[in-house]
Amino acid sequence: MTTPTRPPAGPPAPPFHEILARALSRRELLRGAGLGLAGLAAASLLPGCATSPDPAARATTPAAGGKLGFRPVPVSTADTVVVPPGYSARVLYAWGDPISDGPAFLQDATNSAADQALQAGMHHDGMHFFPLPRGSASADHGLLVLNHEYIATGLLHPGGGHRHDPDGYDREKLEKELAAHGVSVVEVSRGADGEWRVVRPSPLARRITAATPIALGGPAAGHPLMRTGEDPDGRTVLGTFNNCAHGVTPWGTYLTCEENFHGHFDVPEGHVPARPERYRRYRLEGAGYMRLGWSTLLPRFDVAREPNEPHRHGWVVEIDPFDPSSTPVKRTALGRFAHESATCVLGPDGTVAVYSGDDERFEYTYKFVAHRRYDPADPASGRDLLDEGTLYVARFHDDGSGEWLPLVHGTGPLTPENGFADQAEVLVFARAAADAIGATPMDRPEWIAANPRTRELYLSLTMNELRGAPGRPGADAANPRAANPFGHILRWREDGDHPGATRFRWDVLVLAGEPSDEGDAPVDAFANPDGLWMDDREVLWIQTDIPERNQRAGPFTAFGNNMMLACDPATGEIRRFLTGPVGCEVTGMSMTPDLRTLFVNIQHPGEVPADLAARGLRTDPDSPTAVSAWPDGPAAGRPRSATVAITRDDGGVIGA
Repeated sequence: MTTPTRPPAGPPAPPFHEILARALSRRELLRGAGLGLAGLAAASLLPGCATSPDPAARATTPAAGGKLGFRPVPVSTADTVVVPPGYSARVLYAWGDPISDGPAFLQDATNSAADQALQAGMHHDGMHFFPLPRGSASADHGLLVLNHEYIATGLLHPGGGHRHDPDGYDREKLEKELAAHGVSVVEVSRGADGEWRVVRPSPLARRITAATPIALGGPAAGHPLMRTGEDPDGRTVLGTFNNCAHGVTPWGTYLTCEENFHGHFDVPEGHVPARPERYRRYRLEGAGYMRLGWSTLLPRFDVAREPNEPHRHGWVVEIDPFDPSSTPVKRTALGRFAHESATCVLGPDGTVAVYSGDDERFEYTYKFVAHRRYDPADPASGRDLLDEGTLYVARFHDDGSGEWLPLVHGTGPLTPENGFADQAEVLVFARAAADAIGATPMDRPEWIAANPRTRELYLSLTMNELRGAPGRPGADAANPRAANPFGHILRWREDGDHPGATRFRWDVLVLAGEPSDEGDAPVDAFANPDGLWMDDREVLWIQTDIPERNQRAGPFTAFGNNMMLACDPATGEIRRFLTGPVGCEVTGMSMTPDLRTLFVNIQHPGEVPADLAARGLRTDPDSPTAVSAWPDGPAAGRPRSATVAITRDDGGVIGA
């Protein structure tokens, strides 16, 4: 992924940071929350995984006072999902499966666009289980709502898409691609045999795609920057796409996050839009990196013809999963950037905060605080609550303190003289506003997890191999390693544990890294943390996204396929719980209220080798199973992203 233009590097990092980068290995975890790096030199460091030389010796019982009781699985390169002994993983909902009573998936990819609109989209990501009936704690029946991040056109069509065969690209292929994006709402239930199944038919099943009408809410709705030829009022957008992580509101709605939307737009050669720096700041220059060719058939994806259409994407979209007739709403008060997660935290006084990372190298961490309070006794008080509030961006200080800087028009440099005419412009160009106000550039801030009891927060920073490169920011306390290819996880607590606070204390939870740091491949070895989620037992689940090009090269080979781990922050113990098939990313997770079923998404099994990726080809239509044949096997035709349901064979709590 190309990094957008960023401000030049600041002064060299103090020697303390160099010491920190050397001292904190992948397996070191700071003791206690909110320690702060100022106290690091005097603090005891707790091993991130207090492993025994023999994994089996520690596999059946948790560490003293710990929560983890499963036998960790080893690193794997097998083309399958591996879970611990005593657990079972079964495919529940794969790309192309009907959401209700729609058509079946055809392994030769000849399903039509109309078929795809009634089937699971591609590349499953952020996900949540909503019990049925609404407001209950049912653990056997519910709605599973999940994102579909992007598409692989080499798998979606016989012969591939526009990048493979431009002359054969037509409206039918375009509409099938639109239908493969977005969100699925599927009804699921657990039968008397203990197995989970999709309920078909279901009156609640629904697909929201890149062609679904979606309302705009909040300060940017109706603004001139949001108006287009198709929508002169600037209040209705067609579609949501590149939906990555997610969030869940206290009032029971689903928040889907639009991430790499820029890859769908093309800027014709020689075209210079007004205020080009604002477009470059969102990587809108030249041909979209997805090379989908949508602009050849839909003018709204041609920036020269519809310069405002990109402004209508990159938002958080709120969906009511229980009402299939409801219109999703893009909540513009939460800002526009490559949203990765929209984690909601409810304060004791009804204050609602939504936390998001901006998943690019040197981008920022954000928090939105609603102006109105939510009353749990009145779920209707959540309606449109996310349309009014203050968006903040984080500044991490070297002493372990931090502050939330308000992105409010008229505050500091956010004035008309500096190119921000009003609050809508601040939100549409949130990245530029965060630049101006002096936020801390991070190593690809992604998922944010919240402790359901203490409200402590955790942030995955996947990687940033460009930190410290010429013209780039150097290491700092919150991003302590230059050329950081492996990533790390931060945690923080707001002052008073209140989500509306403007100051916080933070520390480094764990630095991922290569197993050769300690001369072995311990059971907790991992790199590139991405998905994060904390369950009601306060176990932090970590999912990894080592890019396929790295899985086969250098020190990354020791990690094998991508994985999912469980971490007990109270003891520092980490155990590998799951490994995925070849070429996949493990992403998206949710549990039933009784914690006895874990749903996990396996995304893009069979992502192509580096030599094809370097030429912009994510899949080879002539050999779709060359890398992976999961989950249907080599004779089936092509790999498919899928949701798996994981249970303990004895019916117990997952991970305990």
